[in-house]
Amino acid sequence: MRFWERMDETIGRLEKAIMVLFLGLMIVTAFAQIALRNFVGIGLPWSEPLVRYLVLWVGFIGASLAAREGRHITIEVIQLRPSAGGRRYLAAVSQLCAVAVCALMTWAAVRFVRDDAQIGTRTFLDLPTWVLETIIPATFAIMSLRFLLHAVRALRRDEARQASAPLP
Repeated sequence: MRFWERMDETIGRLEKAIMVLFLGLMIVTAFAQIALRNFVGIGLPWSEPLVRYLVLWVGFIGASLAAREGRHITIEVIQLRPSAGGRRYLAAVSQLCAVAVCALMTWAAVRFVRDDAQIGTRTFLDLPTWVLETIIPATFAIMSLRFLLHAVRALRRDEARQASAPLP
């Protein structure tokens, strides 16, 4: 478990660095495009597709970071007032449902990227679009693992609480 937590931490640091880099690149590229069009009358033909793909990457990496930090969107279906242990089990079930959804989305995204690679479409600077779309299955796979870690942590907290409870 320790290995996976350290791996998650390392991936999180890498994601944050990429976010800062890509957000900065988006801002600089968009500003340069606006400035060149308004003041010089020319534009950068590759800037709009670049910004579109940067938005895609920033959005998916942001979703992955939100999953890591437990700040993802949650829907509370069960409005019960369970015990602390019951809440942990419900949290684990919720996280496992998120694992299933993200795993399914990973599978669908891999198929999407594979199909796009077979079609052979290209985007700015003659880059294959599938290369830029790999962020989609990658982040869904990472989110699957993160939700699984959250589920295991929720269950382990309950085990630790039960082990430290006095015997009747």
